[in-house]
Amino acid sequence: MFLGCEIMAAEIPDLNLAIDRLRLVGANHFAVHVIDAPFLAGYVLEDVLWDEGLAYCWGAWQEMFAVRSVPMVPFLAGVAGVGRIEEKGAEEEEARETTPLQSGGMTGAGMEGGPYSVRLMQSLGMGLWEWLFSGAVLRGLSQCQGIAMGRGVPLRMRLDVRDPDLIGVPWEIMQPQAGVPAISLGREILFSRTTSDVGPLRKMRSEQMVNVLVVLGREATIAGDLPAENLGVAGGGGVLKLEQEAAALRGVLENVGRFATTAGCFVDTLVQPTARELVRKLEEGRYNVFFYAGHGIPAPDGGMLLLREDGGMSGTELAGVLVRSPVKLAVFNACWGALPDQRSGRAIPRSSLAEVLLHHGVPAVLAMRDSIADEEALAFVRVFAQGLAERLSIDRSVMLARQSLLSVFKFNQQAWTLPVLYMHPEFDGVLVEPLRAGLTQIPMNPTQFGILRGGVMGLRLEGSGVMWALRGGLMQVGLSEENDVVLREAGVSRRHADLFCRGGFGGVGSRFFLKDLSRYGTWVEEAGGWRKINHEEVELKAGMRLRFGGSQNPVLEFGVMD
Repeated sequence: MFLGCEIMAAEIPDLNLAIDRLRLVGANHFAVHVIDAPFLAGYVLEDVLWDEGLAYCWGAWQEMFAVRSVPMVPFLAGVAGVGRIEEKGAEEEEARETTPLQSGGMTGAGMEGGPYSVRLMQSLGMGLWEWLFSGAVLRGLSQCQGIAMGRGVPLRMRLDVRDPDLIGVPWEIMQPQAGVPAISLGREILFSRTTSDVGPLRKMRSEQMVNVLVVLGREATIAGDLPAENLGVAGGGGVLKLEQEAAALRGVLENVGRFATTAGCFVDTLVQPTARELVRKLEEGRYNVFFYAGHGIPAPDGGMLLLREDGGMSGTELAGVLVRSPVKLAVFNACWGALPDQRSGRAIPRSSLAEVLLHHGVPAVLAMRDSIADEEALAFVRVFAQGLAERLSIDRSVMLARQSLLSVFKFNQQAWTLPVLYMHPEFDGVLVEPLRAGLTQIPMNPTQFGILRGGVMGLRLEGSGVMWALRGGLMQVGLSEENDVVLREAGVSRRHADLFCRGGFGGVGSRFFLKDLSRYGTWVEEAGGWRKINHEEVELKAGMRLRFGGSQNPVLEFGVMD
């Protein structure tokens, strides 16, 4: 039988880590300890030192990428080269571009060449990985990954950053070595943040549809409302393309197509409501996703959402109404929703919007670590919303959307690092119910899910309306659940084949290919009949019929999804 991207399969193992300052040992010492693991011996602790090399690299990263000043680790604020560095002249900037990054000895493979921004991104990512995963913690991670691999599922990892000065650090960019995907980009680990300062997860009902309330806040800031550093998104004078964003979200959800895993979707919109109107809408509706697009400012009680010119709502006030509703996921395209407020240059504990909502009982919160440009937000929303509609877990949908940001805005730009996902330590990330293993879901009335726009290529299960679209120019087919198309048939390998595009995805010169990666091969129908390929590449033509694994397995047709 054929399954979609997300199924009820073996339980995904959890690895939850916490970072906390060891104040009695020394200001620069932190404890990295495991607070949840799939085996008893995995509950380990390491004393790690935030040294000058890592501090230098973190300071350089802020100098290049951060829009808002982020608190430095206090005990290293006076180290040479650490902190927000003054603007440099053109000659000094040019020299920096041609000088290898030396971050306290953290150079390594892949660091010597390429633009300074690339080397900086890699250097900090590798430095954070080495800092967090060392000794017993690293050995525990390897064992957890082995358990996940044995079950044929990814490892779900949550990071609880208990020291507020380290919340602004982009932990999402951690990578073990150059050339290996960052922890938030790979398929083997589903990464999110969390906080242990929460109550038990409330009982949540089973969901069969994605029901979204989109709230559009104030479109433009008023002079004097915000500090100068908070004004504007990508130099846009504070004006956001809110209606565009809402239309993009609605279009993706309501017209996602007739996929095997597609859930029904409903989108409702509020434009610049009063606080009372917003509360009433949430109390009367049955929404499982709350999406806010607009301006926001940091504050000790979870920040302030600027709903309209004459009023707003604090994070604490919003939390009170969200926990009384069925909302499982709150999404904020507002600046700095994932960063704590500051007082006298020090971060205030548990003051970020994301932490406040999670503390009150919201299962999952997606917010931005810094200011995000309109085009970046729109690109992220499209892929993320499509993932939710296709029954993917929240953390997997974030991973796919982050990959999309990276492909469009490149590795050496911070766009892909901006979204920060917080999940309750007990939440499994399921928004709508996945398919049950061994069953194929075919919509009773496919039109209720919208019609996929013509021109999209993909696979169709012959004799049915079940389809899988080739998204982003790549489709992975195989037995394990991390594939885009999961096949439960004889002879299908864990990673069986890749379908991909050359010549510009969706362009006039696009050509599609299949590369077999399997043990038993793939059957391709040609003019002379069926031909078996094994570890070969073949160009795909519209109407071409395929069998993966055994020669008697069901037929899939490649072509336009109309």
